[in-house]
Amino acid sequence: MTDSRPEQSGEGRPEPDAPPWHSFGVPHGGAPEPPPYTPAMRERPRGELTQPINTSSTQEVRPEEARPWWATPSTAAEPSGTSGPVAQPLPLPAPTGDPYAPGWAPHPTGAPLGVGATPPGTPPAGPGGPHTGALPSGSPQTERRSRSWLPMAAVALVAALIGGAVVLGGQQLLNRTSSLGSAVPAPGPGSTARPDGSIAKIAADALPSVVTIRIKTTDGNGTGSGFVIDTQGHILTNNHVATAGGSSGTITVELNNGKTVPATIAGSDASYDLAVLKIDATDIPPLQFGASKDVVVGDGVIAVGAPLGLDATVTSGIVSALNRPVTPGDGNDQTFINAIQTDAAINPGNSGGPLLDMNGRVIGVNSAIARIPGSTADSGGNIGVGFAIPSDQASKTAQQLIATGKADHPALGVGVDKNFTGDGAKLAADGVKAGSAAAKAGLQNGDVILEFEGKKVTDADSLIVAIRARSVGDTVKMRVQRGGQTMDVTMTLQSAPS
Repeated sequence: MTDSRPEQSGEGRPEPDAPPWHSFGVPHGGAPEPPPYTPAMRERPRGELTQPINTSSTQEVRPEEARPWWATPSTAAEPSGTSGPVAQPLPLPAPTGDPYAPGWAPHPTGAPLGVGATPPGTPPAGPGGPHTGALPSGSPQTERRSRSWLPMAAVALVAALIGGAVVLGGQQLLNRTSSLGSAVPAPGPGSTARPDGSIAKIAADALPSVVTIRIKTTDGNGTGSGFVIDTQGHILTNNHVATAGGSSGTITVELNNGKTVPATIAGSDASYDLAVLKIDATDIPPLQFGASKDVVVGDGVIAVGAPLGLDATVTSGIVSALNRPVTPGDGNDQTFINAIQTDAAINPGNSGGPLLDMNGRVIGVNSAIARIPGSTADSGGNIGVGFAIPSDQASKTAQQLIATGKADHPALGVGVDKNFTGDGAKLAADGVKAGSAAAKAGLQNGDVILEFEGKKVTDADSLIVAIRARSVGDTVKMRVQRGGQTMDVTMTLQSAPS
C-alpha cells in the first residue's frame, strides 16, 4: 500500500531503517505506551482497564496544530508558523462522579469547562479516547487518515485477536467497543458441513471406503492403499502392493475407523497391475466407478490413500493427460497401462488408492509416479506427474479377478522387435503366430504398425498398451507399412494364451 502521509522532518521522521510496522500490527512509533500500573488502579479489575486519562499531564489538542494522529503527545511537532513560547494549557478540573466509569466518559452535566476542554457529552481526544475525536471532521488530516490507515488499523485488530503476545491490545479494543454500547456478537457454532461437489464433501464421503494395506515379511514391512468395491468385502488395489510380501508375507487391512482385519488375495494380474483382496467385512460402503472414457484433460480429480504410511490423506489436482503409455516393472512383472496422468500429489504408499472425479466416483487407480532421472525408489517422490489405471480397465479386470482369479488379455498374436528404433512397432522376424488374429488378417513378419484405432504408434510398448486397453472380441483397425506401401487392416482381438 502506498503511504500517503506527508514527509516529516527532524525528530518526527522515522529512522530510515525503522520498520513501518510493529510485530503485531501497530504503526511503528505510533502507539503510546499505556500508563504504568499504580496502586490507584489496584481496586479495579484488570479486565476492565482501558487506557485511563492522566489528568496531571493531559495536554490540550488544538485543531490548528494539525498534529499527525499517530504522533504521541510527547513527540508531536510544533505547529508551523509559530514562534516564542507556547502557551501552557490550563489543567482540566478533577473528574467527578463514578471513579470506576470508563476513562473517557463525558463530563458530568454542569461541570466547568476549562481551556482545551471538550463540550459536554464529547469524549476527549488523545490516547485516552477514541481516535475519531482527535481532529475535526472533514479536515485534510482526517481524510488522509481514513484513506491510508484504516486498512492498517484493521490489520492491527486482526493481529491482536490472533496473536497470543498482544492480548492487552486486543482487550483494549474490545473494551472500547463495549464502552460505546455496541455489543460484541457471540461467536456462532462451528459447522463442518460442506456443499456437494466440494473437495471436503467428496473426501468425507469417500474416506470410510478407503483402506490402508500393511504388508509384513521377514525382510521388513510396507504399506499401500486400496478401496472397497462391493458389499462382500472385496478391496481393489495394485498387484505390486498385494504381492509385495511374496508367499511368506501377511496382509492386514486397516479400516478408516482404525480397526485392523486380516486379508487374503482373491486374484491378481501383473500385466494390469491390479489385485483384489478379500476381508471379512460387509458393512463398509463401496465406492462407485465412473466412466474413464468420459474424462477430459483439465477435469478436477482427488487422490486418496496412505502416502508414506500416512492413512486417510487427500490431495487434489487435475487430469494432465490421457492415454499415456506407462510400462513400469520389467520381465514378467512389467505392467502396461494406458494411464491417466495427474498432477495430484501421489507418493509411495498411494499405490492402489482411488483417483476420484468431482462427483466422488472412481475414474482411476493410482499406480505409478514419474521420477527425476537419477532418483531412486527411496529418494524419489511426487513431482506432479502421477499415473492412474483408467477405471474402465480397472472395473473390468476386478470383475474377472473376483470371478476366476485371473484376467483376460486381448492380443494380436504377434511378437514385436524391441530393437527397432524407427516410427511405429515392427513385427519380429518370426512375429506372426500361426492361427492368430494377425495371421487371419494377413499381417506378415517385418510389417510396421503405424497407427492403431486412428492413433499414432510410437514404439512397441505403446502398441501393447493400446491393445491391452481394449477387450477380447473387440474389432480394431490398424494402418500398416510393408516395404514402401501402407495399408489398412481390420481384425478381431483374441485372448492371449495363459
